[in-house]
Amino acid sequence: MLHTVNLTQEAEEDLLEIYKYVATQDSFGNAENLFENLYKKCLSLQDFPNRGHVPPELVGVNETYLEIHYKPYRIIYQTVGDTIFIHCVLDGRREMKKLLEERLLR
Repeated sequence: MLHTVNLTQEAEEDLLEIYKYVATQDSFGNAENLFENLYKKCLSLQDFPNRGHVPPELVGVNETYLEIHYKPYRIIYQTVGDTIFIHCVLDGRREMKKLLEERLLR
């Protein structure tokens, strides 16, 4: 059964920021390729939404969120019925505990 995948405004902004960063620090071609691959990875959840795991920073705090990886990026999402909500697409090299608390637990 296919699920519907929705990116929140924050997740869309994350993808745009990643694109801008790679475009300015590397190249537009690499930025475009990365953007497309991250977006495809998000959409891949429509087939197997339960394949993710609870982010380690949220274990015991809020286990309704799951994550998948497109290294080094972490895609944080939540399943509600037949709909997947992508909440964040973040660089896993950043301070994740603080970011997740600010974004998901406010």
